[in-house]
Amino acid sequence: MKRTLQHSEEFRQIRARLGKVGWVAIGSLVERGEPGKGGPRYQWSRRVEGKTITVALSREQFDWLKVAIQNQREANELFGQLQRMTLEYMWKTLPCTTRRKRLSKRILGA
Repeated sequence: MKRTLQHSEEFRQIRARLGKVGWVAIGSLVERGEPGKGGPRYQWSRRVEGKTITVALSREQFDWLKVAIQNQREANELFGQLQRMTLEYMWKTLPCTTRRKRLSKRILGA
């Protein structure tokens, strides 16, 4: 039972951190060296419907998107933790069916 309470506290902490995540964006950014030497200085690339889209950005857009992309990565990490905790909680606390073979860690999501 103590394990369940511990999970609840971890769960609340992750949810609180998720609530603090700001704007999110997917993709990657490229900052080229010298301005005016073969193309835009700041670029944002992302996949849209199976194709890579690249857009030129201003310095302000680049800086803003850098934070949004980092926020997206942090949110993905937190969601991964929640998924692992969800499966662990389910397997350890809810009734299961009887099995002839033990489930592997891969199947359990561990």
